[in-house]
Amino acid sequence: MASLGTEAEEEPLLGDRTPGSREWDVIETEEHYKSRWRSIRVLYLTMFLSSVGFSIVVMSIWPYLQKIDQTADASFLGWVIASFSIGQMVASPMFGLWSNYRPRKEPLIVSIFISVAANCLYAYVHIPPSHNKYYMLAARGLVGFGAGNVAVVRSYIAGATSLQERTSAMANTSACQALGFILGPVFQTCFALIGEKGVTWDAIELRINMYTAPVLLGAFLGVLNIILILTILREHRVDDSGRLYKSINFGEASTDEVQIPQGNIDQVAVVATNILFFVVLFIFALFETIVTPLTMDMYAWTREQAVLYGGIILAALGIEAVLIFMGVKLLSKKIGERAILLGGLTVVWVGFFILLPWGNQLPKIQWEGLHNNSIPIVTFGEIIINFWMSSREDHCEEPTGCPIEQAWCLYTPVIHLAQFLTSAMLIGMGYPACNVMSYTLYSKILGPKPQGVYMGWLTASGSGARILGPVFISQVYTYWGPRWAFSLVGGILVLTITLLGVVYKRLVAFSLRHGRIQE
Repeated sequence: MASLGTEAEEEPLLGDRTPGSREWDVIETEEHYKSRWRSIRVLYLTMFLSSVGFSIVVMSIWPYLQKIDQTADASFLGWVIASFSIGQMVASPMFGLWSNYRPRKEPLIVSIFISVAANCLYAYVHIPPSHNKYYMLAARGLVGFGAGNVAVVRSYIAGATSLQERTSAMANTSACQALGFILGPVFQTCFALIGEKGVTWDAIELRINMYTAPVLLGAFLGVLNIILILTILREHRVDDSGRLYKSINFGEASTDEVQIPQGNIDQVAVVATNILFFVVLFIFALFETIVTPLTMDMYAWTREQAVLYGGIILAALGIEAVLIFMGVKLLSKKIGERAILLGGLTVVWVGFFILLPWGNQLPKIQWEGLHNNSIPIVTFGEIIINFWMSSREDHCEEPTGCPIEQAWCLYTPVIHLAQFLTSAMLIGMGYPACNVMSYTLYSKILGPKPQGVYMGWLTASGSGARILGPVFISQVYTYWGPRWAFSLVGGILVLTITLLGVVYKRLVAFSLRHGRIQE
């Protein structure tokens, strides 16, 4: 076999693999190794663009919705936001099943094409004479449907990496996803310079303005992604030890053929990991949702202050998440994925425990102002847009403080700013560690068999968590207050940690459980 060359030439993105052992040199050629990691990097990009597709319009959906359809209210906005996760939840198992029996290029290209078409539809939702809000609902739902390819991406990376490479590759995948969520709103802010009027391409009735330019960029990047998948992505599969499989279904063969090991997947571990993943995403979704109303109630911030300070806090958490994703790659080699998952859940629990109100100081009471005593069931970006739009008109007379309509404001102690910031830092530390470790463990439990359907269910559970998290926190916080809300979250985390303790010994790689490789 050919030599693998220098370490600098061969090391994958962010240090995924440094082929140094003699066994590796015998098994995999330099050409195959480069092709395998080029394919994985293309899927890193796919994950990044999928995240950008969601977040690039997060700051403009509400004003655009109001502009195209005056009948749209905050309740309908919640459905528009939820439609992305609903679409992803429906599509993930379908694309996963497809990828088990056909080349992964097919579901990837079809899903990205759906997202491109949906973005184009979003740019034209102002055209119909009526019911424009439903066209926007359909557009965002289809974008989410296309994002169901996350299951295909994760199943491909799981099948194209050895156990030694898996954690690092999954961490890179999560880092790319997090960067997409961080940079999407940045792109949107740049397009705000175009303004609402923008320019119109009369020949095709296309308006290019601050609302449509981001999705048109998303459509262009989607086309570029399709081209990269067509030209670069190849079918690669290795077993847990790094030996190559012959791809019987698709006709792309490696130099060595290895039969897929037989053995049953531990279904208890599979179900438990799905539950763990659901709770992890559920917890962060509700935390993201509560940031703005909590800070406005506790610190009497104006809407503009909540937008500015809340945005800074969440941006800092995004940067922290990327650093954590990189750090867990090294830490997992020393203490293992299960220990990191347990530690991450514990850190998140401590974060919510710190949020519990204490002391005698009460928040400032807002005696007049808004009479809507419920939090819109939307994510952070859409809530702050609602506040930002309304603050344009009544900023000077804007009432601040904890609304009197929320009875708990009269007797619940204030959550001090130091408490909140410390809690946010801890949750921002524990969440990314739990996120990447849960589906890394999941991929190892499933073993070398095709993982498309299983990854589809995992992605669907995460989508369901992002829908239910905001619903849960909006109801509990509004009617019972932060003490009950965060106590219940802490209770959920205690049950989750207990579940992890019960199944801890079962969360091992397929090959380890069947004695094919040594730990």
